[in-house]
Amino acid sequence: MTDFQAIADRVSIEALRAEYTDAGFMRDYDRFASLFTPDAVVRIPDAGVELVGRDAIRAGIERLQGFWEFFIQNTHQGALTVTGEEASGRAHMHELGRLRDGTSHVNYAIYHDRYRRTADGWRFTERSYEVRYTDASPLAGTPGQAYLADRLT
Repeated sequence: MTDFQAIADRVSIEALRAEYTDAGFMRDYDRFASLFTPDAVVRIPDAGVELVGRDAIRAGIERLQGFWEFFIQNTHQGALTVTGEEASGRAHMHELGRLRDGTSHVNYAIYHDRYRRTADGWRFTERSYEVRYTDASPLAGTPGQAYLADRLT
């Protein structure tokens, strides 16, 4: 790859993916929604979730995050194809957390993505979440603050 625009596009899309994970982890729902085009769609078929448009995406992520005592998501680079003003790709995911009802969740999944270049930079037009492995075994650990409070006092 020698075209500087192609390199810049790939770096910008990887930054978008990282921003998504960070905004979700920090529960910054306005920033999270801003990463999508106004007509974007988020699908999580295994959970029966389909969110269409920025407002629905923002409200949906806030509602979904409300179910978790804690939630950790790690994004790993996947495939990426850029064709002019649009792109498609996959991001590989590892997630773990504990729901407020006490059940635990670990999974490995893939986001199947579509992106569009906008005046504000690259944005998601579609994210579809495909779970490849899930484990509901109880997590033995505790969230960071609880762990540190027990050991530093």
